[in-house]
Amino acid sequence: MTVRPEESLDPESWDEFRSHSHQVVDELFDWLRTVRERPVWQPVPEEVRAALRRPLPVEGRGLEASWDEFRRSVLPYPWGNVHPRFWGWVNGIGSPSGALAELATAIINTNAGGGHQAAPYVEEQVIDWCKTMVGFPSDASGVLVTGGSVANLVALAAARDAGDPRICEEGLVALGGSPVLYASAQTHNSVDKAARLLGLGQRALRSVPVDPEFRIDLQALERAIAGDRAAGRRPFCVVGNAGTVNTGAIDDLAALAELCKRERLWFHVDGAFGALAALSDRLRPLVAGMERADSIAFDLHKWLHMPYDVGCVLVRDREAHRRPFATKASYLAREARGAAPNDHDPGTLGPELSREFRGLKVWMLLQEHGVAKYARLIEQNVEQAKYLAELVREHAELEVMAPVPLNVVCLRYVGKKGEGRRGKGEELDALNREVLIRIQERGIAVPSATSLNGRFAIRVAITNHRSRLDDFDLFVAAIADLGRELSAPV
Repeated sequence: MTVRPEESLDPESWDEFRSHSHQVVDELFDWLRTVRERPVWQPVPEEVRAALRRPLPVEGRGLEASWDEFRRSVLPYPWGNVHPRFWGWVNGIGSPSGALAELATAIINTNAGGGHQAAPYVEEQVIDWCKTMVGFPSDASGVLVTGGSVANLVALAAARDAGDPRICEEGLVALGGSPVLYASAQTHNSVDKAARLLGLGQRALRSVPVDPEFRIDLQALERAIAGDRAAGRRPFCVVGNAGTVNTGAIDDLAALAELCKRERLWFHVDGAFGALAALSDRLRPLVAGMERADSIAFDLHKWLHMPYDVGCVLVRDREAHRRPFATKASYLAREARGAAPNDHDPGTLGPELSREFRGLKVWMLLQEHGVAKYARLIEQNVEQAKYLAELVREHAELEVMAPVPLNVVCLRYVGKKGEGRRGKGEELDALNREVLIRIQERGIAVPSATSLNGRFAIRVAITNHRSRLDDFDLFVAAIADLGRELSAPV
């Protein structure tokens, strides 16, 4: 029998690999150090897109060729969220130390889904720290997931099955009625996705109107619950927002907690970024009542700037959390000794069994910086949002389109009073859409867009520890200049 030489993915020369790795790390940190000198964003040219459509490589080209391709086709064209003037959607920007933590995570490359190893204990400590951050009880359950979307899915699965434990065995037919959940019209689309994925159906989600400050209308919510009960449906959950994605609006969480207690409904809080306002003594009153929720979802890769991806879901009732995800598979049996799971077991608390060791970067970075520094950075962004809003209010050609309770500013160009721009809704929408796109394409900044009361808005969501006040001065001037340029007579 011919025996083929045995192979490995380890380098043939560790010294050469080490030398190349040092060069790569130096290049990447130089790229990060000089990020302010580059455009925030630029489109991927067609020739680069073509290069990224190559067929599957059969034989490798080697490490250096692979990194050369990265330098040409990937590194110049990121989304831009590490840049100081990236304020699109709600994105964290990471940190240099976070990159080192990710390297350590990849080097040890452990499956953190369970087993007798350090990873589950590290993540258990991180979950305990997360409970402290948002005021949850120490005996609550929790797990780290990819982000807020999966965190909402996990929490709503627990809420669904808490209504009747038979659901795990028999499905929704066990309820004997149509289950219904409630959220404001400003709630993130992940709640809608969760309703569909959990077999509830899109119609099970009641979209409740909001007040002039874009918070859930409590009277409308009460009417909807009463109407569904009268029609024989089964209300089971209310979702409250600790910082909506559109405007940063915060529902009256204390009032929602009271309503859910009175109506015997599960109270879930989507706190994707706003929940972490609780780290600040000054901002904590804005999210008062959140600590009374049955479950809460929030991201650590947004306002804590952990590298993507890591989110957290906390559930007050440990058994309710475990119920939808528990398994009886013999190959996952717990043992009192050995390497098998025998204590904390994240694989039974969410849909993932194989999972990245997400907790390591959180554990390392919280120890490095401490929550007091993160609280100051959150306060800094909120102050920057107030500063931007004031710049817009003072500008003769711009207007703020929504209250600014937290870190999101919605604005638009309207032209000077008396020039006839005001009141021309569709024309003004088209003008501002073009202003937004040109701001992005010229690499000046990356805000995003939304619609408020049927009107197009330029939306600035500030979760960026690199932003400075002069970045907002530059941004406002650019918006005004582009507005004038695009509205000038041809």
